[in-house]
Amino acid sequence: MVNIGEYNELEVLRETSVGFFLGDGEGYEILLPTKYVPEGLQAGDRIEVFVYRDGEERPIATTLQPLIELDEFAALTVKDVNQNGAYLDWGLEKDLFVPFREQAKKMEVGEQYVVFLYLDEESDRLVASSKIGRFLSNQELTVKEGEKVELVIWTKTDLGYKVIVNGDHEGLIYHDDIYVDLEYGQGIYGFVRKIRKDNKLDIVLNELSHVSIEPNAAVIFEMLQKAGGFLPLHDKSDPEEIKRAAKMSKKNFKKAIGSLYKQRMITMEKEGIRIVEGKE
Repeated sequence: MVNIGEYNELEVLRETSVGFFLGDGEGYEILLPTKYVPEGLQAGDRIEVFVYRDGEERPIATTLQPLIELDEFAALTVKDVNQNGAYLDWGLEKDLFVPFREQAKKMEVGEQYVVFLYLDEESDRLVASSKIGRFLSNQELTVKEGEKVELVIWTKTDLGYKVIVNGDHEGLIYHDDIYVDLEYGQGIYGFVRKIRKDNKLDIVLNELSHVSIEPNAAVIFEMLQKAGGFLPLHDKSDPEEIKRAAKMSKKNFKKAIGSLYKQRMITMEKEGIRIVEGKE
């Protein structure tokens, strides 16, 4: 089975003039265009690819890394707006569509918005929505007071910043509890300070919130800082090379740099990864 909007590990079936066809072992085939084919790929190999739909709404595989995946939240920038809706830059060749009905407020070119990526059941298309509240619920909480939680900064209000808690709930960080710069779409850690009678969540940040990224990502980021901002490692590097340099598996390394990339802390280059200017 191949899942749209997600990473899939597939088998390389055969090479053609337009690229490699990949399979899921159950008879489903999908094209990996030539421009995305890594050097040395051959039939029988297995490769991890992201699957979405191209300009003609056909499923297509890519080795590019998107800024958002299915059922995730992220801050994305508007590249274009037309009579149908807005189109966001999510790191792939085809821009991500946001219909007008899914815009909390009218989107403008060049502006950044926190959105949720979902698969529209009627059209089977990937669609983004900035109506974040639709995808969150505090009716049945899965957190408790004092618990450490993952946060995504959502929007600013008169009281403070609304945050997405563990990808499921809505919370609020009051202005008086904010002592670091926060950006829309930023992923940080915090704690549930209080659960109110109406299940509203009061959230506070810990003193290391501005560097609270997942542990392996923190290791890679520290390595980058010590190396002057650049490391000659990337998601195509040899697993043994990664193990020697970073003391982690290639799978964990890819997850770590993916996390840093999504938070716009690094850029991916042909020869390696580099810290984004201003993030040092």
